[in-house]
Amino acid sequence: MLMRLLRSHLRPYARPLALVLVLQLAQAIANLFLPSLNADIIDKGVLTGDTGYIVRIGGVMLAVTLGQVVATMVAVYFGAKVAMSLGRDLRDHIFSAVQTFSSQELGRFGAPSLITRTTNDVQQVQMVVLLALTLLVAAPVMAIGGVIMALREDVQLSGLLLVAVPVLLVFVAFVISRMRPLFRSLQLKIDAINRIMREQITGIRVIRAFVRDTHERERFDIANTDLRSVGIAVGRLMALMFPAVLLVMNLTSVGVLWFGGHRIETGGMQVGALTAFLSYIMQILMAVLMSTMMFMIVPRAEVSAERISAVLDTEPTVLPPLRPITELNGRGHLELRGVSFGYPGADEDVLHDISLVAEPGRTTAIIGSTGAGKTTLLNLVPRLFDVTGGQVLVDGVDVRDLAPDTLWTRIGLVPQKPFLFSGTVASNLRYGDAEASDEDLWHALEIAQAARFVREMGGLEASIAQGGTNVSGGQRQRLAIARALVRKPEIYLFDDSFSALDYATDAALRRALVPETRESTVLVVAQRVSTIRHAERIIVLEDGRVVGTGTHDELMADNETYREIVLSQVTESEAA
Repeated sequence: MLMRLLRSHLRPYARPLALVLVLQLAQAIANLFLPSLNADIIDKGVLTGDTGYIVRIGGVMLAVTLGQVVATMVAVYFGAKVAMSLGRDLRDHIFSAVQTFSSQELGRFGAPSLITRTTNDVQQVQMVVLLALTLLVAAPVMAIGGVIMALREDVQLSGLLLVAVPVLLVFVAFVISRMRPLFRSLQLKIDAINRIMREQITGIRVIRAFVRDTHERERFDIANTDLRSVGIAVGRLMALMFPAVLLVMNLTSVGVLWFGGHRIETGGMQVGALTAFLSYIMQILMAVLMSTMMFMIVPRAEVSAERISAVLDTEPTVLPPLRPITELNGRGHLELRGVSFGYPGADEDVLHDISLVAEPGRTTAIIGSTGAGKTTLLNLVPRLFDVTGGQVLVDGVDVRDLAPDTLWTRIGLVPQKPFLFSGTVASNLRYGDAEASDEDLWHALEIAQAARFVREMGGLEASIAQGGTNVSGGQRQRLAIARALVRKPEIYLFDDSFSALDYATDAALRRALVPETRESTVLVVAQRVSTIRHAERIIVLEDGRVVGTGTHDELMADNETYREIVLSQVTESEAA
């Protein structure tokens, strides 16, 4: 999975990669050439007292070293640039993929896991590429070249490699086989930490209100301890790796000096050759050591690559049409025709054969008990989900045939849980229309009954914290309504958008909305009867089915479900 991911995303960087390979090859060859020159200086210069030879060969060594340094610096620069570019591209592709996900895919992965995949998992893959281009590329050349050069110096002494290298490889293979499942578990533990942290930060008021600080602290301690345990297990393997490699290297060095000394004593080897041979042995083992470092992080990168690919390979359930319609002739006529919807894997549908028509200039309200499917029904209009049966039509065109931008620009959605972005009041309102003037923003705030508190906050440039946590729930809802009004859409979707408002503000806001939405289609989902009792048409849902349609008075007279909902909130006389 890691190689497949790298092949597809490193293709644009073929030229810098080729340059890195050439430069790393050059510096590795230079590195192999130096011990041979050093041996010549010892044998032909030092032992014979030829100063001129020492100076001449020393100058060659200096030139080779300078060339090696330059090649290494350039290779590391371009290698780091490619690795950082890869990380940027992966984050961009994950972000772009997530933007296409419907609520179904987002729920399947979860926000904490998506954050971890975009940050930590990408970082693991990026680190592997960086180390591969700066260390691993030169390792095979140094290892193979070192063996060849060592054989040139002394064939008999090279027999030590037949012992040292296999011992290292067996040990590395053993450690790697133990690390892979640990790294997989490590990424899952990081997901868990992210999830608990998000829940505790987002729900801090609930935690304190119900005095659950101790319980949440214990939850976090358990997740933190689990992460620590896996981290320690990984650390133990890593701690075992380097001493073992160094032990093999040092024992090999001792063996070379021991047997090489005997070879020199018998005249079968020169002093310079022994020095060069020792250098080559160290280069070979260093190449193995560098490969070992890579092998330690490759398993974690493979796990991360699988998690990244899972996001990139996920096909959204809500797909744009192959031949999208980009123009509509109408003013926002909305129709649901025999609509059914069921979540994947569910035993039965949430919505069953629902048909309704919402016309421009009229308010259509949807009411029902909790779990009746009201919000799900509303989410089908902007294609947050796609119907599993029937059709959702805007101006006579199935929304699945419309270009997403064409559909969304005609809809002003105020969700059940309004969300504000970090920035200012103005920047949040201009999500509705980036070109809106300050006058347009103030007009929308006046209608949404939000102008007064915005002025008290400091005006349009007043700061808004992430999620709108520095304003109350009612203020957040009013700002979300103002944001939809700034867009001036043809279809307004209010998903229980007045529930956090007091009755007076609710009534004032709805009165102000009437002239503003006179030419638009308004679809309102509500729990509160006072919000929808004056709607031209009220649709009653129960267990995902339409059980009543009409005005307030008609439903009070003929529909028992609607009467129960109304009388659970107001008295008989107030309902009349």
